[in-house]
Amino acid sequence: MVDFGAMLFRGRGVKISQQFAVIGLGRFGRGVCETLHGMGYEVLGSDNQERLVNQVLQDHIVDHAIQLDSTDPQALKEAGLFEFETVIVAIGNHLDASIITTLNLKEAGVPNVIAKASSEIHKKLLERVGADRVVFPEYEAGCELARSLTRPAILDWFDLDPEKSIVEVKVPEAFHNRTVAEVELRSRYGLNLIALRFDDKFEINPSPSQKLNKGDIMVVIGANNDIDRFLRSQHIN
Repeated sequence: MVDFGAMLFRGRGVKISQQFAVIGLGRFGRGVCETLHGMGYEVLGSDNQERLVNQVLQDHIVDHAIQLDSTDPQALKEAGLFEFETVIVAIGNHLDASIITTLNLKEAGVPNVIAKASSEIHKKLLERVGADRVVFPEYEAGCELARSLTRPAILDWFDLDPEKSIVEVKVPEAFHNRTVAEVELRSRYGLNLIALRFDDKFEINPSPSQKLNKGDIMVVIGANNDIDRFLRSQHIN
């Protein structure tokens, strides 16, 4: 049975920042729902297929779910979708529905619309109608696989945009037993250390006096060119 409790999101008159809406509950959309829900965020899922809506409710990977036609702006409005700050359009294989849905959301003033594309043309069309970010899950998975094969010391790589990324990397040998201040990541490489994982702890914005040790994990943010320069200088592969 469809949970129309999703309607509680409607009529608040303010943008919802701690909750996310996901339109399209195929494999990609389910993955987004499950991850966000597992992180403690409130998630509203929607799809035009009742079977998929019922499935995410049964699997307890959303807080609310509703069946609707996202190409109908009135249906989106009544379901409260226009009140979210972030909506993920996870419709990949139906190009027209994906584009119309994205357009509906942007015309209604949703600040952050992230849309899934299935081709380069699809990507350009989504950007043209106002998508704030377009993702290629299959392409990005291929890039991640290539990086993991060629640079096993890089544990994760997240593209913020075409020029900047966040990278999770093992502390290089040359940094062992030195402090954050001593390695001079910002002045030498233009990178910022935003977190450090060590001894089963995860420290955000580690202090300049924090010691680095082999086996620790650094999370750094910066321009891709600077990240590559850092990796080459430390012979990280």
